[in-house]
Order: sequence, then C-alpha cells, then structure tokens
Amino acid sequence: MSFEIQELPDVIKVFILLNLKRKTSTHKSLLKKRIDEICANDVCVEASDLDKALKEMVSEGLIIEDGDYIRPTPQGLKLGKEWRNLLLKREPILEVVAGLVDGSIAGLVVVLSVFMSGLFAKVVTFAALLTLVAVAITNFSSFLLGGITEDLADIRSLQILMRFSLSDIPDKNERNKSLMLVKRLFMLLHKEVRLSNLYAALICGITTFLAGGIPVVAYIVLPEPANLITALTIVGAMNAYLIRYRSKKSRINWKKILLETLLIIMAATVASLLLGNLG
Repeated sequence: MSFEIQELPDVIKVFILLNLKRKTSTHKSLLKKRIDEICANDVCVEASDLDKALKEMVSEGLIIEDGDYIRPTPQGLKLGKEWRNLLLKREPILEVVAGLVDGSIAGLVVVLSVFMSGLFAKVVTFAALLTLVAVAITNFSSFLLGGITEDLADIRSLQILMRFSLSDIPDKNERNKSLMLVKRLFMLLHKEVRLSNLYAALICGITTFLAGGIPVVAYIVLPEPANLITALTIVGAMNAYLIRYRSKKSRINWKKILLETLLIIMAATVASLLLGNLG
C-alpha cells in the first residue's frame, strides 16, 4: 500500500493494520464491528468497502485470508508497527534516551562529588535521593505535558494532510465516508496518545531514577575502593547500552554515535561539577 492515504480502502487498511495482532487470526465481522464502533454506529463503512480493502491487502502481501478469518504476514506486522509508532507513539525512544542520559549524568555527578568532597554515607544518601527524585519528577512532568502537546499537534497535522488527500475523491459518497472514518479514527487516537504519553513519561521517570540510583547505591554500600570502581563501571555499562540503543533505533553505526554520546555526557558532567564547586 502507498503511504499516502488517497481512497477509502487506504483508510480502512490503516485501521486494520492498527488492530491486527502478532500471529493472531481475526474474524472479519470483528473488524467490521470495531469500525462501526469508531463510526458511532453511523454507516461510514459498508461490508463491501471492508472486503475491497481486505482483497487489496491480500494482493499486497500484508495479510493472509483464511475463510472468514485473516492474519497478518511478517510484512503486514512490520507495516502495522510503523503505523502504530507514527500514530500512537507507542515506542518511547526519546523518553528512554532522556532517562538514561539524565539518570547516568545525575548519578555520576553525585558519585564524583561525594568522592571528591569525602562526605559521609548519610549525607550521600540524602543528597543522592533528593537529586535523583527531583530529576525523575522533572523528567516525568516535562515529557508528559510536552509529549501530549507535541504528539497531538503532530496528529492534527497528519489528519489535515489525510483530509486534504481524501477530499480529491471524485465519488461524493465515498469521499464523505472516508472523511467521516478519518475524523472518528483521530478522535480515538487522541485518547490513545494521552495514555501512550503517560506510559512514556513513567518510563522516563523510572529510567532516570534507576540509571542514577544504581551507581549511587553501589557507591554507598560497597567498601572503598571497590565502590568507586563499581559505580563508574555501572555508569559505563549504561552508556554502552545507550549507544547501542541509539544506534539500533536510528539505524546508524554505533561508531558514529559513540563520540557524540560521550562528548555530551562528559560535557554535562564536567559542567555540573564545576557549577557545584562554585556553589
């Protein structure tokens, strides 16, 4: 199928791809029922429209038809995942990266600050918890509010583009049904986006706290000099995972990301330590 949504079957295909689950057969009547629910029981999609879209998906290699049941092909699953990521923001890539970066920097700054100042364990515990909780809460709040705002704006833009493309359909009846289905679909997506952003913000906050807390706990619990070595090793392992994660998601060789990631983390850590010493 083309990425551009040009006809009613294209809209139906997107809906089907969003609803198909991995290696699970779905009855055609269930898909029709879900579409009717989205349309609020208005007849915006008829059975013949659904059958036409399904036949096109079979010919495109996106689904396999087995009587009244359909199931996705590997290509269909892949395309469905891409549509879910685009429309529902299901994969919190930014939040995971931010959590790992902020958490590891906060933890590293706490460990190095304590090591250089020679503070006692109780003071370390209080300062570390206060710092990490503040960073985690800030990340959660920022990504929740900012994520919802940004994603809804993106979805609104995508909806406008789809409506503009569908407005060229010559048949008035098909055009009206297409526009109605898109309108109802995006109303549902607005609710899904809020839930996805809540999940992503939680991931970011928890990742931030754990990425910073684990090396700090290791530094407090273990004896010297194993505590410092272990804490720095943990931070290094987290950054190695961060580089691998960024490389995988951006599809860029890890060697190109390595220097960029290390420079940013080192610069942020040094700046934080310098500002702390000035205070």
